[in-house]
Order: sequence, then structure tokens, then C-alpha cells
Amino acid sequence: MRKLFTLLALIVYSNINGQFLKEVYNDFLKYGTVYVAGDVNNPQAEVKEYFVRTDPQDFYGIPEVIDQTTYHPYDYRFGFGIRKLARFGYESKPGNFWTGDAEIEKQTALSAPTSAVKGLEYLLHWEKERQNGDEFTNRRLFVRHTGKNHIVKFENRESGNIGFKYTSVEARARLPIGKKLSISAGAIYRTHEQPYGYNPIALWLNETEMYTDPNTGEEFEYPANPWYSLGFLYGYDDIYYSSNDENGNSTSDWYWVDSDGSIVAYTDLQFRDEVFGDLMNRYNKEAWADIDPFGEIAPIVGIDFYHYKSNFWLHAYANYILPYHKYIKGDEAYSYLHRNCWKIEGYDPARDGQQWSDYQAGLMFGWKISKSLGVFVEGEYTKFWDSKIYNSSVGLNFTFR
Repeated sequence: MRKLFTLLALIVYSNINGQFLKEVYNDFLKYGTVYVAGDVNNPQAEVKEYFVRTDPQDFYGIPEVIDQTTYHPYDYRFGFGIRKLARFGYESKPGNFWTGDAEIEKQTALSAPTSAVKGLEYLLHWEKERQNGDEFTNRRLFVRHTGKNHIVKFENRESGNIGFKYTSVEARARLPIGKKLSISAGAIYRTHEQPYGYNPIALWLNETEMYTDPNTGEEFEYPANPWYSLGFLYGYDDIYYSSNDENGNSTSDWYWVDSDGSIVAYTDLQFRDEVFGDLMNRYNKEAWADIDPFGEIAPIVGIDFYHYKSNFWLHAYANYILPYHKYIKGDEAYSYLHRNCWKIEGYDPARDGQQWSDYQAGLMFGWKISKSLGVFVEGEYTKFWDSKIYNSSVGLNFTFR
């Protein structure tokens, strides 16, 4: 009898456990795809560049010809992930297999407020890439659950080639109006890393000091950080030289060397035009890296209209983040809210923060007028903070029969 009860308990447990695993499979894995892929390509074609290096002590001597061409190794990309994203009726699979290439495998589901189907969707992707000698990592985690009356979404992205990192969490109430239209409203939390409006190098270059003439007592204002002194901060040095021509005319300037003693510029003007700009960008990146990321919350509304027939479809959608942003992470003085409080003299606490609106809109339209003729219009526009991203295409297809 004890063995019989044990056997019945195992059967019941196995049935419950099997049912649970089946539900997990149906909810999370069914119609999902696991992929591992990569590609190798030629790098950007090299443009041959040469310059001559002359001896400062013998300007008219035989110069040294320097090959300044940048040679890149081959480009590559490899990555892996798992995806379960429903396609709208007008979308088709871009190839026979999923590869994780974001430029090719674009889907409206990643930006439209609502999905093509109800339920759980996700994309988990990681990749390593090299382009023109620069190596970086990209990743994207996208999870959304769409129900009849709700939308919940989480997204985390990193694009290493442009130094972009972004996280968002949103929850909305959804109201379907008929079978084609829906509106939604809720709140969204977003992060950004760039301290908008804060330009460290401009502040550094505009610092001044006062000098008092000991003889007259007159005060003079002068730059505390002359522009060329930025080179000294990064290991460059300038060396004075002068020369006379056969007519007795004299000329003088400063040539610049790097930390290894190699000449990088023969005049102050050349150093300013060819080297100084990179040093300014380097200074800003180092200063910005010391500032913690920002996080803000704001109300969001959306609208989505979707009509599809095999010969005519229209999908229009929009998201609007209202100008009621509240920062809950990071130093608000460096945030986008106070982007206009920074002047060359520094931060002005007397200025009030300035709210803003962000938005995104997209349109997918196609009409097969006949078996041979069709027209289409596709596009999307996004404005987040100071970034504006847009893409569009319009065209006509005619097939001879």
C-alpha cells in the first residue's frame, strides 16, 4: 500500500511538473530562436598619405619621406542571442537565418508602442565587433509584455562604436479602440550618460587671472590657461627656432614634439589645426567620465494604428514623452534639465531648469495597386534629448509580366 501511494504521488508530481514545464516552454521559448553567428569583411580601403620630415637644423637638406597611411586589419563581428519578436504582416524575414545584425534585422516591434501579438516578446543579444581597427562590444536586452489593457517594457542597450549606453523601463495602461487603433499612457524611466550643456574644455580655456603691475598698480586680466598649454598637459612640448634667408629676413616659430620626441607640427598654427582638436575632445571625455550617469522619470503617451491586407497596409505609431521630467539619479546640475545653465563663466545656479519634450513617430505604408505596380513609404523619426535619428524610404516597384 505504501509503494502504491508513493507511485501515485510520483505520477501526480510528474504530471504537475510536466505541465509547468510545458507552460514555461509555451510562454518563453515557443517560436523563439537561439542563434550564434558572425562575419568577416574587408576593412575600409586605405588612402595613401605621405609627408616629408625636414631637419630643423638643415631645412633644405634631403627630407625623410614618411608613410602616414593608416592600415587596418580585417573587420569582423561575432555574437549570439535569443529572440522572440512577432513580425507585423508587412514584414518579412530578412534572410534564411537570424544573424543578430542590427542593420539588417530591423523590426518595427522594437519601437512601436504595441506589438503584433499579445504576450511576451524579447531580444537578448551580445556581440564583439571590429571596424577599421577599433574593437568594441554591442549588446541589447529588450523585454516587453503586451496585454489587452497593459504594456510593460524593459530595454538596455550599449553601442560601443559610438559610446552609447541606454536603459529604459516603462509601464502603460492600454485602451484598444476597435481592432486597429489603441492608445496608451503611463510612465517611463530613462538613463543617459552625457552631461548635456557642460563643455569642460570651454570652461578651462576661459578661466582668467588678474595681474597687478608692481610699478603702476594697474590690474590686467589674462588667460589662466593659454590654449597651447593643453599640449603640455598631454606630454607635448614646443621648441623655439629661428632662421634667416639669403636676403637677411628672419623668421621664427615653435615646432612641437610628442612624448617620444617625434615632431608632430612645425608651427603653432599647424599644431592648432592638426593636433589641438583631438586634445580638446580627449580633455572633454576624461572630464565627462568623472560624472555619474543620470536617470529621469516622465509621463509618456502613445498611439498605434495598424491595418493590414495583402495588397494594402498602413501602420502609423507615435510615442510622446511629456515635458514633466524628474531626475532621480545623478547630479542635476549636469543634467539635460540644466543644459542652458552652463556658460563660459561656469554654472549659473540662478537659472531655472528648462523642461523639454521627446518623441518618436513612424509610418509603414504599402499599396500593391496591381499585380505589376506597387508603391511604398516607410520612415521613422526619433528625438531624444539632443539626439535626432531619422530614416525614410519611398519608392515605386513595377514588375514586368
